[in-house]
Amino acid sequence: MSARTNRILLGICTVVLAGGAIFLARPVIAPVAFALFVMALVWPLQDRLQRRLPGLAAMAITLAVTILAVFVVGYATVWGLSQTGRWLVTNAGRFQALYAETAAWLEGHGLYSAGTLADTFSASWLIGTFQGLAGRVNGMLGFAVVTMIYVMLGLLEADIVRDKLLAAGEAGGRLVRASAATAAKFRTYMMVRTVMSVLTGLFVWAVTAALGLDLALAFGVMAFALNYIPFIGPLVATLLPTFFALAQFGSWEAAVLVFVAMNVIQFFSGSYIEPRVAGRALAMSPFLVLLSVFFWAFMWGIAGAFIGVPLVIAALTFCEEREETRWIAQLLSGREEKPPVPAGVS
Repeated sequence: MSARTNRILLGICTVVLAGGAIFLARPVIAPVAFALFVMALVWPLQDRLQRRLPGLAAMAITLAVTILAVFVVGYATVWGLSQTGRWLVTNAGRFQALYAETAAWLEGHGLYSAGTLADTFSASWLIGTFQGLAGRVNGMLGFAVVTMIYVMLGLLEADIVRDKLLAAGEAGGRLVRASAATAAKFRTYMMVRTVMSVLTGLFVWAVTAALGLDLALAFGVMAFALNYIPFIGPLVATLLPTFFALAQFGSWEAAVLVFVAMNVIQFFSGSYIEPRVAGRALAMSPFLVLLSVFFWAFMWGIAGAFIGVPLVIAALTFCEEREETRWIAQLLSGREEKPPVPAGVS
């Protein structure tokens, strides 16, 4: 077996073992990753405050602002879920009748078994799904507490670690530069997603209210919160009003209208406006974005789906710092690179 083959096999084994370690150690690694992400976002505020205040006071103010922002988004999500869950329980009969009609229609056309459909999709199943989702959101409270402890300690030691890395030589300086560039991209990414989440929430609320849906405000709030998770969030924010419109109006035409309206909103916000706002700094291959969301969702659940894209942004930024790995960043960036012009060709 050649040396090249050995290196390839060793690389594959290393990737598999590293992935397994990340999956098994997620209770420890995931809060640290989130803490580093949060620190990158709030560091400009911390840096300004500690120029005027003692470090401990600056950290306390920065941490309070961070907790308030997380609380607002978390409360919006839980409130939206509670409103939809309450409406679902009150109108469970509508969903049950809808499922029965669909089962009868499918069975009449020989497409599906009514019994199988009733067992798979029922009002009780839908209610249980909402309850489970709300429970998982509430269960992330402990995760958030651990993350904030890491953030608190990290903010106090960030300057010390940076000075030590700069004193370590070229390797340390390269790490500091890559970290600063990553942090800047994180802030751009979250600024863009926040602006687009607000606009998406407002559009969803306005459209669903204009169409007469009962939970227009709740749908708008959830669209705002879910838009922070690429692909998965917009998909849920699109399907949820569609199903509720079908139950409320009892009309496939109304459901299709809502579905089309939600897709138009998501298309213009995610595929037209957002790429132009983000610019070249955050350009990534759409395939890579989708892969990162689903891969990290598999590894770390909802938290992984949220932080998957920032993790890939960080990896690509660090690849750009070294000549040996710069081709990886260029390949996966999603930017159009013009091929070099051969010598002698005008």
